[in-house]
Amino acid sequence: MGLTGTALAIDAGNSKTDVALVTTDGRLLGTARGGGFQPSVVGAGRAVDALAPLVDATLAQAALTGPVDHLSAFLANADLPAEETVLTTELTGRGWARTVSVRNDTFALLRAGLPDDGEPVGVAVVCGAGINCAGLGHHGATARFPSVGRISGDWGGGSHLADEALWSAARAADGRGDPTDLARVLPAHFGLTTMGELIEALHLQGIPDHRRHELAPVLFAVAAAGDPMARAIVARQAEEIVLMATVALQRLDLLAEPTPVVLGGGVLAARHPLLHDRVLHLLSERAPKAVPQVVTAPPVLGAALDALDRAGAEPGAAARLRGAWA
Repeated sequence: MGLTGTALAIDAGNSKTDVALVTTDGRLLGTARGGGFQPSVVGAGRAVDALAPLVDATLAQAALTGPVDHLSAFLANADLPAEETVLTTELTGRGWARTVSVRNDTFALLRAGLPDDGEPVGVAVVCGAGINCAGLGHHGATARFPSVGRISGDWGGGSHLADEALWSAARAADGRGDPTDLARVLPAHFGLTTMGELIEALHLQGIPDHRRHELAPVLFAVAAAGDPMARAIVARQAEEIVLMATVALQRLDLLAEPTPVVLGGGVLAARHPLLHDRVLHLLSERAPKAVPQVVTAPPVLGAALDALDRAGAEPGAAARLRGAWA
């Protein structure tokens, strides 16, 4: 049996997974990191199976075998209630904790950015490999988006930005689109000369698909140098971030009161000036009461804080836990 006063936190994103073991007085007992969590690709059972070595390694650091009091899991690809239900069943069946809660990983970012006292009210937008938004209002109201890709109206995130940059560069190179330095800089990033060479290398897997994520920072560098096409893509990303935040605030009836808008994920946490400044400007116009903040703490902190909330945190525990990640 596990000791009372312990909880597990899981933040599982598309590219990496973090697990933490905490006590209800705010001590961090163990952590582990693994690969991405993609139940939509491998199935819920196999995706949860892949968490087992991380959970075991984390518990071993404190010489625990489980179960702990509570497990808070914030998971990428838990976008719909049906998916949350399936994943909750899978996690409960592993016996790692006496109680289990599952939410989309955007809520971990939100919890990390909200105060530890008082009613949890705010909106979070994550822009990393993908894009998502979630919000909590008064009396437990929730706003969220399906965020399953183009069919749910999504635009943006690092993977999407890389594809937009490639699309614009390809059309510039063959004459269908306006000129852009992307047509020169994207191939050069991989040691190639032309877009034709890059297209062939990507299509024939000479360059693995996972390396496409490298192109989002290249896009921002070209935009910062003044390229109009690249700047237009960055501007569109800012528009989408603010649109999601504003719609969530509107749904929660929070536009008229000061409300935290938590920004995170790799793209936003990088604070690229063109994107960051445009997001702040648009928010000031459309949601002037919003209080934006960029959170760079790991989202697993939010998962751990939620685990403490649900396991019965002692006074000062949240502040102590935040200090462990400072």
